[in-house]
Amino acid sequence: MRDRHIGSRMRGLLGAASLLAIAGFAAPAGAQDAAADGQATATGSQTVDSADVGEQAADAAPDEEGIVVTGFRRSLAEALNVKRESVTAVDAIVAEDIAKFPDQNLAESLQRIPGISIQRDAGEGRAITVRGLGAQFTRVRVNGLETVATSTDGASANRDRAFDFNVFASELFNSIVVHKTAEASLDEGSLGAVVDLNTGNPLGGKAGFTVVGSAQGSYNTLSKDLGPRLAGLLSWKNDAGTLGLAVSAAYQENRTLELGNNTVRWVQTPFDSVNGTPCFYTSATSTTPVPNRGGVYPVGRNATCDSAALAFHPRIPRYGQVEHRRERLGITGSIQWAPSDATKISLDGLYSKFKADREENWGEVLFRSNERSIDVVNAVIDPETNNLVSGTFNDAWVRTEHYLRKSQTEFYQVGATWDQDVSDTFRFTLLGGMSKSDASIPVETTFVFDDRDAQGYSYDYTDSRHPVLSFGTSVTDPANFQLAEIRDRPSDTVNKFRTVNLRTEWDVADGFTVKSGAVYRRFSFDTEGFTRDTVVCGNGGVDRVLGTLACSPSTAFGPTAIYGFPAANLGEIFQLRRAGQPDGTTTEWLVPNLDAAADFTKLYSRTPAIDPGNTRSVVEKVTGGYLQFDFKGDIAGLRYAANAGVRYVHTDQVSRGLTSGAEVEIERSYDDWLPAANIAFFPTDNIIVRAAVSNVITRPSLGNLTPGGSVDGFNYRVNFGNPFLDPFRATAYDLAFEYYFAPQSIFSVALFKKDVQSFPVASTITGTFASTGLPLSVIPPSSPAAINPEGQPWTINTIINGTGAKLKGVELSLQAPFRFLPGILKNFGGIVNATFVDSSADYGLTGPVVVPNGANVPVTREGTLYGLSKRAYNGTLYYEDSKFSARVSASYRSGYLDGGSATGNLFEGYNSTINVDASIRYKITDQVELSLEGINLTDDYRDRFTDEDANRNYEYNHFGRTIQFGARFKL
Repeated sequence: MRDRHIGSRMRGLLGAASLLAIAGFAAPAGAQDAAADGQATATGSQTVDSADVGEQAADAAPDEEGIVVTGFRRSLAEALNVKRESVTAVDAIVAEDIAKFPDQNLAESLQRIPGISIQRDAGEGRAITVRGLGAQFTRVRVNGLETVATSTDGASANRDRAFDFNVFASELFNSIVVHKTAEASLDEGSLGAVVDLNTGNPLGGKAGFTVVGSAQGSYNTLSKDLGPRLAGLLSWKNDAGTLGLAVSAAYQENRTLELGNNTVRWVQTPFDSVNGTPCFYTSATSTTPVPNRGGVYPVGRNATCDSAALAFHPRIPRYGQVEHRRERLGITGSIQWAPSDATKISLDGLYSKFKADREENWGEVLFRSNERSIDVVNAVIDPETNNLVSGTFNDAWVRTEHYLRKSQTEFYQVGATWDQDVSDTFRFTLLGGMSKSDASIPVETTFVFDDRDAQGYSYDYTDSRHPVLSFGTSVTDPANFQLAEIRDRPSDTVNKFRTVNLRTEWDVADGFTVKSGAVYRRFSFDTEGFTRDTVVCGNGGVDRVLGTLACSPSTAFGPTAIYGFPAANLGEIFQLRRAGQPDGTTTEWLVPNLDAAADFTKLYSRTPAIDPGNTRSVVEKVTGGYLQFDFKGDIAGLRYAANAGVRYVHTDQVSRGLTSGAEVEIERSYDDWLPAANIAFFPTDNIIVRAAVSNVITRPSLGNLTPGGSVDGFNYRVNFGNPFLDPFRATAYDLAFEYYFAPQSIFSVALFKKDVQSFPVASTITGTFASTGLPLSVIPPSSPAAINPEGQPWTINTIINGTGAKLKGVELSLQAPFRFLPGILKNFGGIVNATFVDSSADYGLTGPVVVPNGANVPVTREGTLYGLSKRAYNGTLYYEDSKFSARVSASYRSGYLDGGSATGNLFEGYNSTINVDASIRYKITDQVELSLEGINLTDDYRDRFTDEDANRNYEYNHFGRTIQFGARFKL
């Protein structure tokens, strides 16, 4: 087969490590040199553990001292060999790392690679950042086929190009390969990296049957829940080595809690009165105050009122609990047939179902858009941050919420590969397949209780991450509450890929290979959103079923609830647990009972209305090809290997969206020529110097391509898409030095730079709602703007092609076993890496109000790229002997911007995080192993901020520690 076309060092590697998935070197069904074709594959037995394979290949490879290397050390050595043999910048993780480190999903495995940071959701990794570029800039391939998997867990559904790694259990895969530099033969679409996820290759295993299984219990210290985690593999290969079959499955179920506080941003707005001084009058010159509603705010009339109006206060200060109930099921299957040394045919399939229910309970005050009726006393303003950090509030809008979202993601992929050696010098790979990710939200329901003239509410944000929130009015008495709002927002998002790929290789001469290929890829994105939002009381609105309910925002709602239905029958008591709250915080309140409220209001029998802002689609057809030259040799005795070529892609794009209730369709097309060159010099056998330069693209964010618009009637904001956005286009430069100073050891330094020529940026203007051309019907009926659409100026946002951005950084990595130490200490080893990145881009934002009760001022602000942490560190200390192994790992990520903010805050993002995980394993026999693992042992809080300068508290939540224990066997 094609193995004979790979160098002798690679043949030795493949023989000793049959599980190793060499995505940069071999096609899914064979051993084609993937440093050139970019094909990700596993080239060995589909077992859960790389130490289980290669029994027919002298058990394991010895190092220079003749010591047999197995287990985790062996997997590290194999991953280093993947890196060492590549012309391009590649990092890898093989099965030992994935299956035996306490990673809940693939994102958490990836964070141990230099240059990769992750974003966690519900205590689990969800998305990755590579060298400072966010998830939308990374392309992911499963068994060589580009795909997108989107989940609906977290605060919002993923409706973009980002890949949600939490959809898959880590046990389904036996290798991950990350391509950090481009080459002509590698699929385009990434400014950050191409990540290859690989399931198994049954022909790489031993003859006969192989059975591997594991069973674990997962316990969370906050939820006190114990859930199962099961995985298994069955593979078979005939004695002739011509036919192999494998199937694997993984199942996981858990329940976790997220506890903490939230402000839903901070805002500047005048109050009705401050410290007893009225702020609104019948006219600008009148001395007659107008309490609660209406009137004129005379700027400059009173310094106390102006000071409070210009200070920032939390929009919805609250404590609460988010409960996550998750269930994962994954199945992979592979059939491989090699009737001769020249032919191999593979068929691979993957199915995953990820169910996630998210239930929230909050006790809060709705300052947002209601400050006009609220009186504040004892107001304290921090002069450094301009925050109203504490005060007591009367006529406050006390609110309790109960929210439930049920979601499910189903992912399917089927792919086939035909590898054929036509002659000793010419070969081809034909790869084709399809994938579908369907992320549905059949239920996204919120019920709201209000008490809109509550007295004596107070907050104290002196300790901004642990505020004291105290309700003066009883929040457990049903007589104080009215069922005020009903929301339900079901949706569905479907991504589909269809791919056909042809790759050819021609060995023209010794050390010179010509590679060419063609690609057809069709990607479709389709999302639909609906609403059943209903205002029961608050905007004077009309409920389509219940009718009109007349009530005043300043009325205390009686001993009976709506239409004589007792409020007690619609509510239940919620008790807050360990959310980091100080003494004095209210920890018990009445919330709506979801089942009782849904039954009473007949919510789910109502016909939903279309949500225009979340109903859109994009279809992209990509056709193209590449030509690449691979060569190697010597220059004045200096050995080198290199490739150079160009990739051409033509993109046809159709975008659809709703504007003024009508569907709008926009067609466009564009072409890209993407040259790339990579070279590796070998001054000695243990030193490699690499350099690369390439032109790369990432196609625009899906949410920005819609020709439609969305309306936020709470913040008076309108967002429009732009289907004519150019792709992100950049020139990437890389230079790396690698020193393999001992077996299983490396010291490396990599410098990288990206000049982004085209970088879409936000454009913001202020205007009336009428100027948008949108109908009034698109304003959410539960928002203040539904009553008075022109009650204040609107912030109108769209996306335009910007002037570009820059990024540069350095990666440092050191890995080695401690073989130089005496006795059992030589069984220790360590891995450390650090990444330092800097970037700059100009963003259009809305800045703070400078005149009390005025409009936010549009500003242009320089900031880092979204999702970019300037510093990231990872370290692992491990011990391993023939029976016992232990590891502890720490991952640090500095703070980063996550996006533009609103209500006068400049950017929002996350402060630094550190996560510590550990693992202990003991082999009872060669077939049975016990394990104990800990995840997030420091119970690190997720610290989200709004406004980069003031670092205001957006949310501060923790998820508890997770302990996993279990056993693993193989036959």
